[in-house]
Amino acid sequence: MTGHDAPRPRAVVIGGGLAGTTAALRLADAGSEVTLVESRPRLGGLAFSFQRGELTVDNGQHVYLRCCTAYRWFLDRIDGAHLAPVQDRLDVPVVDPRRPEGARLGRLRRSALPVPLHLAASLATYPHLSLAERAGAARAALALGGLDPADPALDGIDFATWLGRHGQGPRAVEALWDLVGVATLNATAPHVSMGLAAMVFKTGLLSDPSAADIGWARVPLGELHDTLARKALAAAGVRTVTGLRVRGISRTHDALWSVATDGEILQADAVVLAVAQREAHALLPEGALDDPDRLLDIGTAPILNIHVRYDRTVLRRPFFAAIGSPVQWVFDRTEAAGLTEGQYLALSQSAAEDEIDTPVAELRERYLPELERLLPPARNAGVRDFFVTRERTATFAPAPGVGRLRPGAHTRAPGLYLAGAWTATGWPATMEGAVRSGFTAAGAALRALGRPHEHPLKEAA
Repeated sequence: MTGHDAPRPRAVVIGGGLAGTTAALRLADAGSEVTLVESRPRLGGLAFSFQRGELTVDNGQHVYLRCCTAYRWFLDRIDGAHLAPVQDRLDVPVVDPRRPEGARLGRLRRSALPVPLHLAASLATYPHLSLAERAGAARAALALGGLDPADPALDGIDFATWLGRHGQGPRAVEALWDLVGVATLNATAPHVSMGLAAMVFKTGLLSDPSAADIGWARVPLGELHDTLARKALAAAGVRTVTGLRVRGISRTHDALWSVATDGEILQADAVVLAVAQREAHALLPEGALDDPDRLLDIGTAPILNIHVRYDRTVLRRPFFAAIGSPVQWVFDRTEAAGLTEGQYLALSQSAAEDEIDTPVAELRERYLPELERLLPPARNAGVRDFFVTRERTATFAPAPGVGRLRPGAHTRAPGLYLAGAWTATGWPATMEGAVRSGFTAAGAALRALGRPHEHPLKEAA
């Protein structure tokens, strides 16, 4: 049998989030026969949309940065980049309602100057810090730029301790470091591994002047991560099966993998397990990892999302961040949700352990007055709808020591690979980390199968 007549290797990808979808696309692009199995009725994992009356609602606001080359590749691959554009230049309005009128609004924005001068002018005029605090923050940023995020020693200490050693007081942490860190890491500084913090700040703010420019979907996430992803998968020849749960994975006598689902038994040369860490632990065959229980030691962290529909426009910007308020980040989702009158705002509340189970009525009493404090036009607006979405296990917890718990793509079982933002990508639990994990798992499988492939980040760079 010639090479041209050789049968195509078969692969099964379990999980249709960004990690699984990426792995399936990469495997199919390299000539594998791929089946993607997802237990939910849709693709997209924890970045999805649903209908609420006339609104198409994202379960939570997701953003990415220009430095997120893997997720940008994903958007290009599904023909969706034009639907989730990036700012021309980083510009984050930051509101502090405790300050007098005229001094409430600050901006974190970059210039076209090289790193680190690209942020110098913005930091020098940032009104939420004193002159001494601004100078101290600049010194801390330069010290952070000299760190190696992959240094195992950094994984063992927390970000707050490091910031304290570098002269960062409570106000600097609130107005700068946690402003960025909570949104990207889903934890406050005392609960963040210094290794992950260094990775976020060094890559996002100190690698390239444009690295932290913000991108977000101008359409519902489901249009990207489900509709367009399904289309791309189909075009690549992937068989996508949703609403089907995998019950077990086992090795057959002829060195193939058998994936047992509720509806059928799938045979494969390679399997990519792209589900959450607890689901992966339940499905891993015995002996696949040296210490599988360490997956259960990777904690989770919640995100609370508050959705408010007003009868009129109360926010004239696409988004803003807040300090000195329970409110963290607010996005205008009116057009994306399909609303034709009034305004629909989405509040993204990370590190929400204290509020994730709070009743909607209490959240309404707490957050509507806060929005009026932040947005004076909201004081005269009528509230047409107020609802909440809760992701109790939105991300893995980026706690000190988590780095040693995160497994790589390879397992001890030949042909079985792991993917997911919780694996050892070097990134926190982001869309970027999920896509990168899909690259890594697919690449490992293709190498073992003897299939030539080019790493997609070379194409996306």
